[in-house]
Amino acid sequence: MSDEVLVDVDGGVAVITLNRPKVKNAINGAMARGVAAALDELEERKDVSVYVLTGAGGTFCAGMDLKAFLGGDFPTVEGRGFGGVTEAPPKKPMVAAVEGYALAGGFELALACDVIVASEEAKFGLPEPTRGLVAGAGGVMWLSRRIPYHAAMEIVLTGAHYPASRMYELGLVNRIAPAGQALPAALELAKQIGANAPLALAATKRLMRESADWSLEEMFKKQNEIVQPVFTSQDAMEGAAAFAEKRPPRWKGE
Repeated sequence: MSDEVLVDVDGGVAVITLNRPKVKNAINGAMARGVAAALDELEERKDVSVYVLTGAGGTFCAGMDLKAFLGGDFPTVEGRGFGGVTEAPPKKPMVAAVEGYALAGGFELALACDVIVASEEAKFGLPEPTRGLVAGAGGVMWLSRRIPYHAAMEIVLTGAHYPASRMYELGLVNRIAPAGQALPAALELAKQIGANAPLALAATKRLMRESADWSLEEMFKKQNEIVQPVFTSQDAMEGAAAFAEKRPPRWKGE
């Protein structure tokens, strides 16, 4: 990992912080590689079951570092995509904690997350067309699957900035927090998620992401391939035992 990315683990939750506040956490190559390296390590840790992705200095991410781009520094990682995550999101659930701007690639990073918590002052947008570019890190493709067609088309064609309240109305933002409180609110939600069994969380996320285009004929067969290992896991036995014994479960991720 690099100084551009900070990681803090506490109580099963790993907070990954984009740390280039002087440029509103614009993504350069080093930051993209740092995010990818952090996820590579954290995916293997059994003491981590959920992530929170946030930005330092009151801004989530203003997108690609255009100055670095002009100098030939590309903010992508092979196999991972923009920011080290957009083409290959982690297996574990990830919550975005958005303060300030989530623009262009920053918006696409938020879209790579599974849940979005935003400050009431946060702004979202895909302004790539205003710079002669296209939101090619998943913005155009994912947005049209997450919100109504015409609302998505307005966002991607105008390049305008939209408040968190509008994203909440459209169902893209899960929760809105007071200004400066997006991270605490995201941590609260992440801890609620992280209290559940790690294997079950990963399988549930995978099932929801992959099943959208499954046919009726194949959907249960494919689902069973994903969920069967969970039902035969030690954690499944532990969940049943904890319920019977009226105590909190002790998950092992096994």
